[in-house]
Amino acid sequence: MSDFLVVGGGVIGMMTTLQLADAGHSVTLLERGQCGREASWAGGGIVSPLYPWRHSAPISRLSTWSEGFYPELALRLLEETGIDPEYRQKGLLYLRVDDEARAMHWAREVGKPLERVSADFLYAKEPEAAPGCREALWMPTLGSIRNPRLTRALRRRLVEMDRVSLREGREVTGLRLAAGRVSGVATTEGTVGGEQVIVCGGAWAAGLLAPLGVSLPVRPVKGQMILFKAPPGLVSRVVLMDGRYVIPRADGRVLAGSTLEEAGFDTSVSAEARESLWHSATRIVPALADCEVEHHWAGLRPGSPDGVPFIGAVPGVEGLYVNAGHYRNGLVLAPASTHLLVDELLGREPIVDPAPYRLAGRLAA
Repeated sequence: MSDFLVVGGGVIGMMTTLQLADAGHSVTLLERGQCGREASWAGGGIVSPLYPWRHSAPISRLSTWSEGFYPELALRLLEETGIDPEYRQKGLLYLRVDDEARAMHWAREVGKPLERVSADFLYAKEPEAAPGCREALWMPTLGSIRNPRLTRALRRRLVEMDRVSLREGREVTGLRLAAGRVSGVATTEGTVGGEQVIVCGGAWAAGLLAPLGVSLPVRPVKGQMILFKAPPGLVSRVVLMDGRYVIPRADGRVLAGSTLEEAGFDTSVSAEARESLWHSATRIVPALADCEVEHHWAGLRPGSPDGVPFIGAVPGVEGLYVNAGHYRNGLVLAPASTHLLVDELLGREPIVDPAPYRLAGRLAA
């Protein structure tokens, strides 16, 4: 039996497993499909909340810590696996921000570089950006990562670690308890024992806990995105306008996203969403209208009431922990939220105050 049993092989589950294994513990990771193929794969890879000044302090604390960690993680994974997660720190341009004063106040409070720049600066950075803008906001430190490559690299690293048992195609159908303590999980391939179980199931986490009488207010929120096959250099950095964004990749491809849809666990795509995303993207960068839309997909974010994830022990069930409910910021918050939970599991000094993320007092009635 492993020291820890992790349920869910997205970026949260894989980073949790990596950190526990790095600390010398044996870990079994269970994933119903293939690791990294759900929300972690479907997102855009911006390593910051879209409009960080509109988020609460608990989210800002985790995102700030994570943002500083990603360059180190990307270099490590490239060295250990040969897969480049393509971390790029090229900055972000905000167009048409209607709460600029709030943004600038936030930047001063947290010590983040953010400045109003002229049209000359904007078009020197992004010549193909939406014409006619007189100014923009510029955040030079923002980075992005190519999340499908990140999850591939994490998976490969875990496969190569002796302390990790990675079991894909093992859907967890229930949690097993004995005398008020978790004793393992039931899966489609039989029972797997574990005295410490960590549920990192994203949008599916609430369904696993509900039979225990635990009402975790995490729900699926669908997001659709499209990918343009653009020539290298058409877009060089993330550009955000009116709540939509374009994200360039090293090979020239450009992602555009995303929708927000309350549609349960439906992951189908729609022509209406594709058209909406196309129009948003071509308003941000008109030259994208001449580029082929190569791919269109949908993923399920783990929505929570205030966007603050649930991190920590499940009240009333000894040995059971949760890390879920990151909403639109799963990739953004993953390094910090997983480190915070591992701090609790191993009795270490926490990187931030864990109180705002604890389940106690935040669970649905």
